[in-house]
Amino acid sequence: MKCLSVSQPFADLIISGKKTIELRNWNTEFRGEFLIHSPLKIRTDDSKRLKINKKFITGAIIGKVELYDVKKYNSLKEIKLDQKHHFASKKFQTKTFGFMLKNAKPLRIPIPWKGQLGIFDVNIPKTKIKNKEIVSDIIDEEYRYQWIGHH
Repeated sequence: MKCLSVSQPFADLIISGKKTIELRNWNTEFRGEFLIHSPLKIRTDDSKRLKINKKFITGAIIGKVELYDVKKYNSLKEIKLDQKHHFASKKFQTKTFGFMLKNAKPLRIPIPWKGQLGIFDVNIPKTKIKNKEIVSDIIDEEYRYQWIGHH
């Protein structure tokens, strides 16, 4: 599956569904669901600016989201109009592409992973659990968590 590293606090804002545009200075043809990786680096100035005071998960894949379009920005004015969707500070508003995101979902258990630049491939090993009853219980629990507990 594809993956993108996004520094905290922005990774959390994406997987919570609050940040729906990820600014980048490069374009992509990729469309579809991908994983969000939170690298070790935390942007503390942005955390303070956005008044987010929490312990962030870093060095792990923390959720997934769908990239459905890329918006080309032609001016700083256009970028500023979307401020409430990307949360970027003024110094980072020189990016020219906005990755349009939807259907964000956090992972209940983050997967420790080393990030990379750009969109990269992640091959998560399949489960090694042999007991089918345990696997059924896990799937059933995930179903209840996603649909019954969060409606």
